[in-house]
Amino acid sequence: MKLLDTPMGTPPIGRRPWLRWLALAVFVVALTIAFVNLGRWQLDRLDQRRAMNSSVVAHENTPVADFAAIYTRTIVEADQWQRVTVRGTFDPDHQFMVRYRSLGPASGYEVLTPLHTTTGAWVLVDRGFGTKPNDQDYPATLPAPPAGEVAILGYVRRDEQGSQAATTPVAPSNTVRLVNSAAVAGTLPYPLVNGFVSVIDITPAQSGDLAPVTPPELTEGNHFSYAIQWFTFAGMAGLGLVLLIRSDVRAMRRAAQAPATGREEAT
Repeated sequence: MKLLDTPMGTPPIGRRPWLRWLALAVFVVALTIAFVNLGRWQLDRLDQRRAMNSSVVAHENTPVADFAAIYTRTIVEADQWQRVTVRGTFDPDHQFMVRYRSLGPASGYEVLTPLHTTTGAWVLVDRGFGTKPNDQDYPATLPAPPAGEVAILGYVRRDEQGSQAATTPVAPSNTVRLVNSAAVAGTLPYPLVNGFVSVIDITPAQSGDLAPVTPPELTEGNHFSYAIQWFTFAGMAGLGLVLLIRSDVRAMRRAAQAPATGREEAT
């Protein structure tokens, strides 16, 4: 066996440094692609947030629509937060609790109740938000809806998307995490129109101290700064590879130029 002395402080690079560089390059390229994709995803989220903000602002100045003019098709993002009026009778025997919700700094739940409208269609109505104190569990029973025919002023809402476990009500508690009319309709004896309505005002007034669910704040969030961070990480990964290779090359040059102070020894 032969031992080759190297100058003090010089890392052992090996006889084929390009193999090390190639492996590192493959890793850095994969890492950079992941970082760039994450940055682009944040920019896409930013575009979605801006579109939602524009939709909210636009609908603030549009006339209140009638239920029959809106809920005849699939509700999309551009329809959200438009004001709508609807009349009908609640079905108190099929209520649902939407868990893990928040409204401002408060956390709690929302109450969903199907409404048989005067047009003959059934629609889910989000009757509002209830606060759950941190030291208490969710309520075992939900506040009953007003009896008889009611008049509702509300917001148009599209179905929330998620896994089957998150959108399908859990029996017998009838709890759900996301509001999806198609998933909820599978547990009811009648069909539902696509989307749902979030109550702004209801006549006659309802009980239960439920607060209306309001449109999201018109901010762009942190999506742009997060995108910049991911792109910065991508640049740092590439720069790190260049500096590492540069360091290896310098070490190889110093080793080649150093005086031969070691001797080969055979064993």
